Amino acid sequence: MAYPRPQPLSSSPAPASETAPSTLRPTDPDLLPKAQRRRLLLSYGLGDAGTGMAASLIGFYLFIFYTSAAGLPAWMAGLVLMVARLWDAFNDPVVGWLSDHTRTRWGPRLPWIFVSAVPLGAAMAAMWWLPPGGIWMKFWVFVAISVVANSLYTCVNLPYSALPAELTESTTLRTQLNTSRFTGSIIASLIGIVLGGLLLKDHHIAGNYLRLGLLSGSVIAVCTLLCAWGIAPAARLASQPQVESGSTRRQLRRVRSNSRFLMVLGLYLMLWCALQIMQTAALIYLPVVMRLPESWSNWILLPFQIMTLVGLQIWTRVAAVRGRVQALRWGTTLWIAGCLAAMLMLPLDAAVAPTGSLGNLVRLVLLLAAILLVGLGASTAYLIPWSLLPDAIDADPEKPAGQFSAWMVLGQKICISVALFLFGNLMSLSGYQASRGILQPDSALVAIRLCMGLIPAVLVVLGLVIMRRWPERGLHLQAHHQ
Repeated sequence: MAYPRPQPLSSSPAPASETAPSTLRPTDPDLLPKAQRRRLLLSYGLGDAGTGMAASLIGFYLFIFYTSAAGLPAWMAGLVLMVARLWDAFNDPVVGWLSDHTRTRWGPRLPWIFVSAVPLGAAMAAMWWLPPGGIWMKFWVFVAISVVANSLYTCVNLPYSALPAELTESTTLRTQLNTSRFTGSIIASLIGIVLGGLLLKDHHIAGNYLRLGLLSGSVIAVCTLLCAWGIAPAARLASQPQVESGSTRRQLRRVRSNSRFLMVLGLYLMLWCALQIMQTAALIYLPVVMRLPESWSNWILLPFQIMTLVGLQIWTRVAAVRGRVQALRWGTTLWIAGCLAAMLMLPLDAAVAPTGSLGNLVRLVLLLAAILLVGLGASTAYLIPWSLLPDAIDADPEKPAGQFSAWMVLGQKICISVALFLFGNLMSLSGYQASRGILQPDSALVAIRLCMGLIPAVLVVLGLVIMRRWPERGLHLQAHHQ
C-alpha cells in the first residue's frame, strides 16, 4: 500500500489554501504547540543519551581497559580500536542508503531505531567483557565484539542524526534539536563518569568494567526506545527522503560537488579527532603526568563534562545572535588555550595528597581551570558541525539526509580510527607501559603532553581554516527575528 508523502515543513507562511487544520504542519518553534514541541525536543535529546554515555565511556576508558585490565600492549589496543572503526565506517553508506529508501507510515528512519535498540544495548555491554585466553585471543574477541557493537550503533545513530533535516526546514528548530541532542548526550556522559568514578577506583580490575558495561547497555536500550516512541508523531509529518537510484561513483560526485558539505566534513573530522585523542589520553595524562591518584583522575573528568554542557547553552545563544561560525571561533579559541595550558602544566608532588600542600593546591586549581576551558570550548565539536549539516543537505536538490549523514560519520570513523591507531603506536614507541608503579620514561611523558596539548590544538586550528569561507549570510539574524 502506498502512503502519501508529507511535505517538508517550512518556516515561511503557507498560502491560505494550505493552512486548513487538516493539512497544516507547523514546525517553526513559534508555531508548534508547546506540549508537542516539548515532547519532540525532550525525546530527541533522549536519542543520544544512551549512545552518548557509551561513547563517553569508550572514549575515556576503553583504551585503559584494553591495556590495564586486559594486558594488551598500547599498539595492539590502538589496533583494536582502528580495525573495529574501519569496519564500522564502511557500513555507514550502506545503512544511509537503506534508511533513505525505508518508507513507512511512521515516517523516515524510525524502524531502524526501534529494531536496533535492544541488540545495541547488549552489544555495548559485551564490549567490557574480558575473554579468556592469551593476548591474541583477547585481541580477536575484542575486534569481533566491537565490529558488532559499532555496526548496531550505526543502525541507530545514523538514521537518528539524519532526522533534523527532515523534521523541519527552520534553522532555529534544527539548532534546538541538536542542542537537545547533545544536552542529553552530555548529561548521560556525566552520569557515566559518576558510575566510572564509583566502579573503577582501580583501573586494573576487569570485573568492574563489566558491571559498568551492563549498566550503560541497559541505559542505551531504554533511552533509544523512548526516543523513537517520543518523536514518532513528529516523524509521521516529516518529509520523506527524495532519492534516485545511483552508483557509489555518483554518490561520491555528489559529495565532491557540495562545497558546503566538504567544509562541514572537514571541520567535523578535525574537531572530533582532537577531542577523541584528548579523551583517550586524559586518563593516562592525569595519573602519569600530573601524578593524580587514579580515583581522583576519574572524578576530575566531571568538570570537563559539566563545562561542555554549559558550553552547549552558551554557544547556542551566541549562534542565534552572532552566527554559528562566530560561536565556533570563540569556542575553539578557548579550547586551544586550554590545550596549551594542559601541555605546559607542572605536575603535582606525588609524595603528598593533591590538597596536602599549597603548591599542590595551586597546581590542582590551575589544572581544573585548563580542564574547564577545554570543556567550554570543546562543546563546539558537538553543536556546530551537526547544526551546519542540514544547510549542506539543503544545497543538494534531492536532499538525501541519510547519505550525507553516512558520509559524515564514515569520514569521522576513518579519521578517528587512524588517529587512535597512531596514538597507540606513539605510546608504544615512547616507551609507555600500562603497569602500576612503573616510572615512565621522559619520552613517554612528552608524548602524553603532546597528545593533550599541541596535537589537538593544531587539529582545531585546521578546522577553523577549513571554515574560513562558510557562507553564513545572516541566517542567524533571520532565525533570531522569526
